[in-house]
Amino acid sequence: QVQLVESGGGLVQAGGSLTLSCAASGRTFSRYVMAWFRQAPGKEREFAAGISWTGGSTYYADSVKGRFTISRDNAKNTVYLQMNSLKPEDTAVYYCAAADSAVVANRATLYRAWGQGTQVTVSS
Repeated sequence: QVQLVESGGGLVQAGGSLTLSCAASGRTFSRYVMAWFRQAPGKEREFAAGISWTGGSTYYADSVKGRFTISRDNAKNTVYLQMNSLKPEDTAVYYCAAADSAVVANRATLYRAWGQGTQVTVSS
């Protein structure tokens, strides 16, 4: 079972940028589909971005498309989320997740491993 640790969250002004990192343990990281989910206070956890094993395919929620970029470095067992043009509505706890799957999915129930989350707060 892969274990995940997120970092890089913080407080940023609207229009600013942040990069989140997720470090994974385990030798089979390259075989996991990876994703970032987020959960705002009082709301359900939602899919933000996902990436295939090789990084060749990426998927985004409409709310972040064009502003967020997911990437991975399998040699470093790390997945990243570059967030630009941040908005107050992006404020949430961001979670890294891994799925032993052949395809990227936006359903949280398909992801078996989760990090502890990192807080992102965007001020207006």
